[in-house]
Parts: sequence; structure tokens; C-alpha cells
Amino acid sequence: MNPPSLPAPDTAAEVPPDNPLTTKEGWRHFVGHEPVPPGLLTAAEQAALSPRERMREDEQRREYHADLPMVNTPVIRKMTATSRLLIQLNRNQISARRGVILSGASGTGKTTALTQLGRAHELAVRKRHPRDANRLPVLYVTVPPAATPKMLAMEFARFFGLTFPSRANVTDIVDAVCATAAHVRVDLVLVDEIHNLTLATRSGAEASDQLKYFAERLPATFAYAGIDVESKGLFRGTRGGQIAGRFVVIPAAAFSHATAEDRDAWRALVGTLESTLRLHHHTPGTLAGLSEYLFHRTGGMIGSLSQVVRGAAVLAIEDGSERITDDLLEAVPVDYAAEQSEKRTAPARPARKRRRAA
Repeated sequence: MNPPSLPAPDTAAEVPPDNPLTTKEGWRHFVGHEPVPPGLLTAAEQAALSPRERMREDEQRREYHADLPMVNTPVIRKMTATSRLLIQLNRNQISARRGVILSGASGTGKTTALTQLGRAHELAVRKRHPRDANRLPVLYVTVPPAATPKMLAMEFARFFGLTFPSRANVTDIVDAVCATAAHVRVDLVLVDEIHNLTLATRSGAEASDQLKYFAERLPATFAYAGIDVESKGLFRGTRGGQIAGRFVVIPAAAFSHATAEDRDAWRALVGTLESTLRLHHHTPGTLAGLSEYLFHRTGGMIGSLSQVVRGAAVLAIEDGSERITDDLLEAVPVDYAAEQSEKRTAPARPARKRRRAA
């Protein structure tokens, strides 16, 4: 089977944004996409806008705030630094290459860290090989629930756009995937939702073996991410022992507020996120001053924090206030886990604010 032709990096912007990351087109689009902060107009420039121009300017800023630039968290930094080192160490290894597993609770930024690792690596490779349009150094897949070896192999094939008849056997699929990966020079494989592999079941154990076989066949570094993988049995038994002996585990956890250093780190994170806002009347430092409230509101989860800040920014544009207040932050819904964390840890709020939130 001939390897599929791949789009050049400079065509990424032409790819429809609804393509998932688990396809080469979606991954190309993700890597090539960089939110550009819109410029803020002066009061005179705003007054000179026609109603249609003002609507367009507001819509541009709403779109920007819905997709704020990524904040470089400690988990992202550690994941990237560790994986870059392993990629170097694995470069000339024939087998027994080392990998990394990012493990933690839901909402701690695991998928974000995994995809940002892949994006940083691919951009670095593109910079070193600017004329090699056919190179695709990163492969990104997710493990489907109750995965079988064939299902897992098909996820790898789907990324490249490879198709097979329904009766195709797993060996043919794997051979085609490995040939294509070699052709486009994959050297980093990202596997998300690794907790869907259950070694206690026959299909899960066989799917784990299939993943190990890919790791042996592909001259690449493998990086996994999953929910609390240590407690899911991934390291148990003979198969688990092999995984434990080859993978570095990086924990992904919610931010803490226990010590002064923890509080400073959280406040700095909030301040960094605040610096990306493009609102006409927002006073810098407002969110940093509300960092304790934001910690309790989000449970220290980076995903929940991003949702609350982005949502409040969109609401601030829609209501014309152009500034984020505690009332707007309160108006943004949060996930159930963050709600429960807030009930357990947040100090009582004034009755006025509780009535307004209701």
C-alpha cells in the first residue's frame, strides 16, 4: 500500500476546524493554529466605527476569548522537558525505548499537556526541516472504550487516512500503519485516554500487547495520558511490569492553595491568563486580586479556571461592560467537580451575591 500524501504545513489554515485531532488534517490544523490577540481600539476609533464594524470587532474579540492562548503550566513544562530528553535518548535505540505517562484526575490538563507536547515537537521539527512537506513527526490517537487490538490498530490507521475492507486482518492494518509512519518519519506517538486499556480483561490485555507491538515496530517515543492510571491496573502483572519498567510517570494534579508558595503560583497563573484578555475597560490585576475566589470556584483545576475566565470575558463583551467582575465570574457555569469543591472549601459568600448567582 502506498503511503498517503500529506498536506504541507502551510496549508493547515485551509483545513476545516471540525476535523478531530485524531486525523492528520485535524492535527495539522491544530499545530498551525495560533490565536492572534486583536488590537484594542482607542475611544475615538471605537466612536468612528459603523454599527456593522463594531459588531465585527466585538465578534472578533469574542472568538479570540473563546480560544485564549495556552498558559504554560508546570505540568506542560515538565511533560515537554521530560519527553524531549527521552526523544533524544531513544533516537538510536533499536528496542526498549523509554516513554512517559501523564496520569491524574479529570480536569487537570492532561490532554492539553499531551497535545502541547506534540505541537511543540512538530513545530521544532518543521523549523529544522522547513522544506520537507511530507514529514509528519507526531501521531495522535485516543484509546477507544473496551478497545480490542483491531480497534486500536484502526485508530492508528485512521490518523493517516488509511482505509481497509471490513475483513482486513489486524496484521495487514499494522503493517500498513508502520510503513506509513516510517515514510512520514513519525518519531513521537501520543496516546490519550490510556485508562481505557483494562489489563484485567482479555481484550484489554491484548490491546495493551498491540500497543507494545507498535512501540517495538515504530522508531518513536511513546507518550501516554490517562486518568489515574496507577489505580487502573496498568502496572500490574507481567504486562504491567513491562510498562512500569519502561515509562516515566508524571503526575497531573489540581493546583494547591496550602502554602504561600502554592498561593503565589496560582496567583501567577491567574495573572498570566489575565494578561491575555482584550477588553476595553478591564483593570489589570483585577483577576489576580480575585485569585483566592477563583481557586475555590474552580477547585484549582486549570480547565475550570480557563472556562470561567473565558466565559466571563465573552459575557463582558456581550453586555458592553468590557470588564470582568466577580458577578460575571459567578454567572459562568462550572463543571460538577468544581461545584462540589467550592461547596467543600469556599468561605461563605455574602447573601447578596448568593441571591444574584441563583
